[in-house]
Amino acid sequence: MPRTALLVSTALCAALLSPAAVSQAAAAADPAPTPVDRFEGEVPFASQPAEGIFTWGSDNDDPPQLALTARPDAPEGDKVLSGTYDISGYGGFTHDFAATEPAHDWSAHQGIRFWWDGQNTGKSTNFEIKDGGANGEASELWTTSFTDDFTGWKQIEIPFTNFVYRTDYQPVGGIDHVLGLTQMWGYAVTLPVGIHSQFAMDDVELYGRADQSLRASVVTDSAVYPVKEGGTATVKVTVATTGAVPIDDPVTVAYTSDGGTAEAGKDYTPVSGTLIFPAGTASGTTRTVTVRTLKDRSAENAETIPLKLTVTGAKAPAETPQVVIDAHGLPYLDSKLPIKKRVADLVKRMSLEEKAGQMTQAERGGIGTGADIATYDLGSLLSGGGSTPTPNTAAAWAKMIDSFQLRAQATRFQIPLIYGVDAVHGHNNLAGATIMPHNIGIGATRDPQLAEKTGAVTASEVRATGIPWDFAPCLCVTRDERWGRSYESFGEDPALVQSMETMIQGLQGAANGRQLKDDDKVLATAKHFVGDGGTAYGSSTTGTYTIDQGVTTVTRQQLEAIHLAPYRTAVDRGIGTVMPSYSSLDIVGDGLGPVKMHARADMINGVLKNRMGFDGFVISDWNAIDQLPGDYASHVSTSVNAGVDMMMVPYSYKDFTTTLIAQVKAGAVTEKRIDDAVSRILSQKFKLGLFEKPYADTSNAARIGSSSHRAVARQAAAESQVLLKNAGGVLPLKKSQKVYVAGSNADDLGNQTGGWTITWQGSSGTNTTGTTILQGMRNAGGDVTYSKDASAPTSGYDVGVVVVGETPYAEGVGDVGNGNDLTLTPADQAAVDKVCAAMKCAVLIVSGRPQLIGDRLPKIDALVASWLPGTEGDGVADVLYGKRSFTGQLPVTWPKSEAQLPINVGDTTYDPQFPYGWGLTTVSKAPTGGASTLKALGAAAGKVRSVEAGKALVTQARLIVQQKVGQNITAAVSKPFADADHLLLTGKYAAAVKKLEEAYRVA
Repeated sequence: MPRTALLVSTALCAALLSPAAVSQAAAAADPAPTPVDRFEGEVPFASQPAEGIFTWGSDNDDPPQLALTARPDAPEGDKVLSGTYDISGYGGFTHDFAATEPAHDWSAHQGIRFWWDGQNTGKSTNFEIKDGGANGEASELWTTSFTDDFTGWKQIEIPFTNFVYRTDYQPVGGIDHVLGLTQMWGYAVTLPVGIHSQFAMDDVELYGRADQSLRASVVTDSAVYPVKEGGTATVKVTVATTGAVPIDDPVTVAYTSDGGTAEAGKDYTPVSGTLIFPAGTASGTTRTVTVRTLKDRSAENAETIPLKLTVTGAKAPAETPQVVIDAHGLPYLDSKLPIKKRVADLVKRMSLEEKAGQMTQAERGGIGTGADIATYDLGSLLSGGGSTPTPNTAAAWAKMIDSFQLRAQATRFQIPLIYGVDAVHGHNNLAGATIMPHNIGIGATRDPQLAEKTGAVTASEVRATGIPWDFAPCLCVTRDERWGRSYESFGEDPALVQSMETMIQGLQGAANGRQLKDDDKVLATAKHFVGDGGTAYGSSTTGTYTIDQGVTTVTRQQLEAIHLAPYRTAVDRGIGTVMPSYSSLDIVGDGLGPVKMHARADMINGVLKNRMGFDGFVISDWNAIDQLPGDYASHVSTSVNAGVDMMMVPYSYKDFTTTLIAQVKAGAVTEKRIDDAVSRILSQKFKLGLFEKPYADTSNAARIGSSSHRAVARQAAAESQVLLKNAGGVLPLKKSQKVYVAGSNADDLGNQTGGWTITWQGSSGTNTTGTTILQGMRNAGGDVTYSKDASAPTSGYDVGVVVVGETPYAEGVGDVGNGNDLTLTPADQAAVDKVCAAMKCAVLIVSGRPQLIGDRLPKIDALVASWLPGTEGDGVADVLYGKRSFTGQLPVTWPKSEAQLPINVGDTTYDPQFPYGWGLTTVSKAPTGGASTLKALGAAAGKVRSVEAGKALVTQARLIVQQKVGQNITAAVSKPFADADHLLLTGKYAAAVKKLEEAYRVA
């Protein structure tokens, strides 16, 4: 998310000051205003590294339209900056100072001001300045806002003391977290979301004279100081200055313990006094205040002692620090009691407001420093995709989450937060973490034990950063590869999805939850309940999405067999949380029509909780209740009554808690329903051991991105490779061969890892630590020459490897028809054509779904579905060079054309390019035989008693059939072949071999 800013050059500022202005400045108490931007054309529309004004936004529609417009009512000069906007995600504009020029010193001024042409929208507009760092795109961001609640021109004055450090986003690692004002790079404006409006701006300038409170501040080492009853809290009070220079004038801090829920003289010894920092005191000098608490031997909830500070001569702390006497002696705190009793004891003590807080989940970027955690008794926080601390390191994650947990200690019952992230293929928000293949690749491995290992690695790395909850795995059954989330699925066959749910044990451990408190396990989430993978193309009503968040229309039998089946398995495996889908469910014949899943009480309460016996809690998807019909009050009551226990309301948590409380008081939601939701949430918190250990256990931090973890990811990458064609045994490669490598995805880690990597949508290029496929080939000892666009001469090579495919996307942004399709780019097509015309070639397709390549298939000797293999390109090289054999199988049907979609195993009409379950092997001793061998295998399969023995027999039969079929894949072959793989996964080994015999006969 770009967030930028700027300033014009010193020479320009000087040129703009007339002799008269200089004279007035000398005579006045304040310095003359210093122009920043006049919008007369002196600063062009341009971007880094040049100086200029530029726009940005979350998608193509969100950047505003800007112009320098002549207006007779311009507050200064002849022109103003004008614009129109209609933003659905985020958008705004920036003025960046040229990166090749020095930064600017604003420290002599009180603040920044500008003229704004108000439209009386009532909306808040964010204004941001940039401080320190190398340039306008690599500096600290400081933000404030103003409200457009007026009409016509108004001068907005913003003292620098109003700006706060942005906690939701920083473009680079932390610099010093101090608004120094001595190295400024400019400003940016973030426009309001959800309205179509216009604006005009003029005459940005610095004003006023700085006082010491701009350069000196008083801070405390914490906002919350928990102590056991009878203990002593030590509050450190520090004076800090810009540039770490000594203070010019004295600073005094008067303190007194006053207010709060603790009783002076009974619970603590009151304190008061004054701390003095004389003129000349060094920056960083600290004084201490101690607060002694008293024991009264009675069981109590937590009690607070605010320490009020009155500061003279410097900026005061943003918050009043609080000493908290820990809750003690209450049954819910007794870890020896059964969880059910602890939950019951705690729930009966809680107020409605505290219960509503437990049902609320906010985004870390929405709560600033975290004071609202205690104010609203929040039960949960999350990081959305790309919402990371600065710097994005394991230590910074742990420190951030501990700071939020500390806030929860200031509540009556000190109920710990449960923090969640979308770690959907490793700890994918964390730079340097081990990134696994996306689920579609895991499905291709057909290796449940490996799936469990990948879950275990993910859990270990996530928990080591202080996070106990993962919004994974996705149990969607993808039925149409035009869906932008299809790579989040293990495959199109519910039986395949069920077999890969061993990942749940990797994440959570034992099904009874006894391992959740361990330092390498996390609470898992089955998502998205139910039918998200079955939405019909063209049914989405979300923005420009075509299929994501659309409507799934099924018979009740189809619903049970395809979409509900994985959830039965998940509940049996002890899944701790379930997330409903954005999509709507339309069950044929029930008379309800399409109903959003967050409103389907029949499915959440009726099927999931009552029939399946799910005893965890249900968490909504991001702002999903906003898609329900009716007003906000009905959104809240409908979703809660439908069975959603915790609401993911990232930035509207205040509205949600207030509305939920009002709905309960109005009788629209019963207190019994509230108690059920809160009990479910608290049960998982107790299982996770958060009441005993709320803070991060970083003992496994050294294993994040370790060689042992990457070895698992490397194995998964290797096993996920599906060999679709291998004419003349082109693969595996030999190290003695001269190999010509080309294609857009050969040397691009971002394309290789896909969406949900560091940011929500992912990005091309090097976005984390890992090995590209090209580097993996070089590491394997191959004699490799690389030309991305195949422009280098192609003569003199033994074989070519062309790595092509998709660039990253996530969710509906990746829907086909929403700026995406299933064909290779012209550049990739040209690379394939050139290399495959010049030499024997192998084409690797790095993508989240099948790509339509049938027209080029005759010219391609070997074809590999590489999926999105993650950070370990060495794993792909392992199978290319024969260190491991190709063993992967298609988790979805590979279509011949988009017109065939949706196409799935079990369809009446089934004529794909490659059938579900197809996958050649490079095992040196591949099975051989004919009809008689298959008959014998079928007889043996009817007698097997173990899963492994049954799989081995069916696999042998499949490889024999594939050998005969070659590339003569007809509809008559494909249907029984695909059916056989489904039968194998359901444990019907003899029936599977019989289907393969049928395919063999018609091949």
